[in-house]
Amino acid sequence: MWGRRLLASLPGLLLAGLLAACAATPITGRSQLLLISEEYAIAASEPAYFQLLSGPAREGRLDRDPALKARVRRIAGRLIHQAIRLRPETADWKWSLHVIDDPDTVNAWAMAGGRMALYSGLVKKLDPSDDELAQVLGHEIAHALARHTAEKMSVALATDLALTAWAVTDNQDRAALAGASLAAALVIQLPNSRQAEAEADRIGIELAARAGYDPRAAVSLWRRMSELDKGGVPEFLSTHPSDERRLEALRALVPRMEPLYRAPGDRGAYQFRPEAEALPGG
Repeated sequence: MWGRRLLASLPGLLLAGLLAACAATPITGRSQLLLISEEYAIAASEPAYFQLLSGPAREGRLDRDPALKARVRRIAGRLIHQAIRLRPETADWKWSLHVIDDPDTVNAWAMAGGRMALYSGLVKKLDPSDDELAQVLGHEIAHALARHTAEKMSVALATDLALTAWAVTDNQDRAALAGASLAAALVIQLPNSRQAEAEADRIGIELAARAGYDPRAAVSLWRRMSELDKGGVPEFLSTHPSDERRLEALRALVPRMEPLYRAPGDRGAYQFRPEAEALPGG
């Protein structure tokens, strides 16, 4: 069983990071299952991120459109600046964002530690405004801020869903790292719980409003995503459910976010660090 193999083979980093079963989610305070620490999830996510991007990089499909990359990074930089204001310790994260050229894939994701990717199909098929694109990126950044990678890895551990993530090898530490990294890659493909989605909506719309993006765009974005769903479920909606209840919840949040959106103040931008953006061997 995955749980038994994990306890038998995890390196000291994970053993030191095992937490009590429940913890309070940053920002919202929701009760959260955490058998795996955020620090360990970040460590596992870094090699997983590079592995997921290695194929597109080899095929020349990474950051192919300089204008799109600049646009996405400009918006994300303003959102990350606000994320760091909400959780100052995340200033030490290796925030990074790459655009994968895949015109048929409507998707975006974020891993623990601020490792993010967006597929060009999301922009091609939705043609979002900057305000709407900010809602997508803010939502994904919110998943990272709320420790959702660690939470989903914890749920997978507790329910033995990641049995295949553990490879047989003589080097137990290497096996644990490989398995944890694979688990980190797998969890971004697993559906988020409704609680996690509502939480990411709540944090994401606030990040966008604080960064100067219209909160009403959250409603228009998810409505358009639902309309796109009619022609076949986009990849994004396989892990981010969209329904009328979600739209109602977002509409209810808009009046609360309007003062943040209209308030004068800091609209600064995070500057991506080249060393964090660089891919191994790149």
